[in-house]
Amino acid sequence: MSAPLPGRTPNTPIAVNIEMWFEGDFVSRIEQSAALGFPAIELWTWKDKDLTAGAEALRRHGMTATQFTAWGFGKEINDPAFPVEKFVAEIEASCEASKILPGCDLMTVVCGDNVPGLTKEQMHASVVDKLKAAVPVLERHGKTVILEPMNPYNHPDHCLYGSADGIALCEAIGSEHVKLNWDLFHMQRTEGNLIDNLRKGVKWIGYVQFADSPDRHEPSTGEVNYGEVFKVVRELGLPLPLGAECIPQDMDARRAAERLHAVDSASV
Repeated sequence: MSAPLPGRTPNTPIAVNIEMWFEGDFVSRIEQSAALGFPAIELWTWKDKDLTAGAEALRRHGMTATQFTAWGFGKEINDPAFPVEKFVAEIEASCEASKILPGCDLMTVVCGDNVPGLTKEQMHASVVDKLKAAVPVLERHGKTVILEPMNPYNHPDHCLYGSADGIALCEAIGSEHVKLNWDLFHMQRTEGNLIDNLRKGVKWIGYVQFADSPDRHEPSTGEVNYGEVFKVVRELGLPLPLGAECIPQDMDARRAAERLHAVDSASV
């Protein structure tokens, strides 16, 4: 958890999303994360960053990186016409990149926007085929892909929404190396019922992100009782740290960190 006051021990460790919280180069964003007491970071794209310099900064502060985006938005992974081998090669490259960052064993894959002329079932089948082909690569490197369902309000015309379809994809792939990036912001906007659905999906949850709804700021700025949600996350033994993929309200990172600390302190 973000602990702006030195020496405070969080109930729920948090990986801050450096893309949303801070400005500057990779190392600068890590330094800003450390200054607010975060034990870990998460990031989006990795090819535009000096991973070696970032890894040195993380180790200097005793921090880790939880995950980055290996495959972002587009209309390729969910298109049967897109070559499987190109997707697998990108996962291979991402696995090698993840080894540079301490603690980074997870990588997000986004299933893609709707491909004209294809049904949801056809697009999901394409995703399953490509990820099944990537499983041997993930097994060899000891890494895990986390699929991220979106929500139809912030991401209209996307091919994966909600927990039920996300779980169905993981079950079809059938590997412990492919799970879900269970973003509570997207789940709240898509379906609500957060705590019950966490319990139902626990087997396939590889990572949990959060932001308050509807404006995607830090907890205590919207409609979700994150103190209770964090408590259930710990009770279920879900992977930690959690990912703070939220936008600090008014871009006040210190205030957002203090609010996170207050919410976590209440989650007893």
